[in-house]
Amino acid sequence: MSKKNIAIAIKIEAILYLKGKSLSLSEIAEYAGCDRPTVEESIIELIDNYARRDSALEVVETENGYSLQLRSDFHELVQTLIPVELGVGALRTLAAIALHNPILQSDLINLRGSGVYQHVPELVELGFVRKRRDSNSRSYSLQVTPKFHQYFQIDQLPQVFPRDEKEQQLELKLNIQRESVNSLEVTEKME
Repeated sequence: MSKKNIAIAIKIEAILYLKGKSLSLSEIAEYAGCDRPTVEESIIELIDNYARRDSALEVVETENGYSLQLRSDFHELVQTLIPVELGVGALRTLAAIALHNPILQSDLINLRGSGVYQHVPELVELGFVRKRRDSNSRSYSLQVTPKFHQYFQIDQLPQVFPRDEKEQQLELKLNIQRESVNSLEVTEKME
């Protein structure tokens, strides 16, 4: 491998470390400022390099690309050194935020109850949740952070309610039809 490619491999290692999540080859190429074949060659070199040395870290291929992460042998150590003391309520609130990511705090309160007011500041302080004022409402927008993905070793969460605009329109039409039928039945009973 040439000195230039070694420098690119080191740069890619830094990118993977700093991003703290899986990146596709295209994303890595964009950040590194090089072409995709060079990234592929450098990733292979990094994977090989980490495999040959005694290191707590490894470069792995995931469903969404490549990431630099702690070897699974050390996960227990992480739990010992960096325990997260989350109560059941806060953990459930975090799960709701992750599954609906992003979610308005007002919607989360409707979903989980007023305990959210205590859970959200704790989750923000721990770095698992980002809280920003929503520009379209008076509520806050909540979403999980890269630290959440790293800590819980979740690359990408499934979409719980993946619905496109067409599905939403169909559901709205069905609800309107149901309401029309219900009001018609009430009118008939009154007569």
